[in-house]
Order: sequence, then structure tokens, then C-alpha cells
Amino acid sequence: MFSTRIQSIFWVTAQFLLVFMIALWSLPWHLQARALIFGGTSILMGFWVMFHNRPGNFRIRPEPLPTARLITTGPYRHMRHPMYVTLLLATLALVSETPDTVDWILWGLLLVVLNFKATLEEHLLEERWPDYAEYRRQTWRFFPSLW
Repeated sequence: MFSTRIQSIFWVTAQFLLVFMIALWSLPWHLQARALIFGGTSILMGFWVMFHNRPGNFRIRPEPLPTARLITTGPYRHMRHPMYVTLLLATLALVSETPDTVDWILWGLLLVVLNFKATLEEHLLEERWPDYAEYRRQTWRFFPSLW
């Protein structure tokens, strides 16, 4: 229907727009235990991801770089998209401190957008690395034991 490039740009734009809206809508928020746990976990997860998947091996758009290599170690051993999980946890830190329904709707929309983006990315990764299909069957998409 739409080209991969157009789909890619759409999902990345939607992702950033929702993150911006969540941050804007949630402020000011108070640093309660929930926010600290989600935010701290997000930061630790981000460092763990960067240790295993160095900058230059990935990009924000779902299409793999021509020089990219498939990473299946570290957090990628447990989930296929730990960078998306990091983003979900960071925004959950903001959303968790507000009873506002709009925040939760925006976070839910971000989850849906990242799911569609991950679907596109997985299709492209499988085209690039045929053994990705087996990795996909053995590894959770986002949250181990949940997704």
C-alpha cells in the first residue's frame, strides 16, 4: 500500500509526537516512587542497550543501516526491541504520576505506534537476515513474559 520509507517516517513521527505530548501534558509531575522506579529502570536499560548495540549500528527509523549487524546479546537476548521498552518506561515514569486519562490514552497510543513500528522493523530485519525469523520465534517483542 505505502512504501516502506513513508511507513517508516510516519511511525517515527507519530512516536516523537506522542512522546512530546506525554511530556508536555504530564508536566508538572512530582517525583514519586513509581516515577523514580520507571525512570531509573529506563536509564539503566538505555545504558545496557547502548553497551550491546553501539551507536552507528542502529537508527531511529525502522530500516536497518547498510553496515548494521544483528545483535542478539544482552537485553536483545530477552526482548527484540529493548530501545522501545526504554522509551515506554521513560514515558511511563511521567504518566504514572497523574490520574489524568489523557496521559494514559497518549501512552497507550505510543504503545500502539511502537508496536506497528516494530512490526515494520521486524519485516525489514527478516528480509536482511533470514535467521531473524528464528530469533523472533524465540524472543519476546517488548516485555518478557508479557508481550
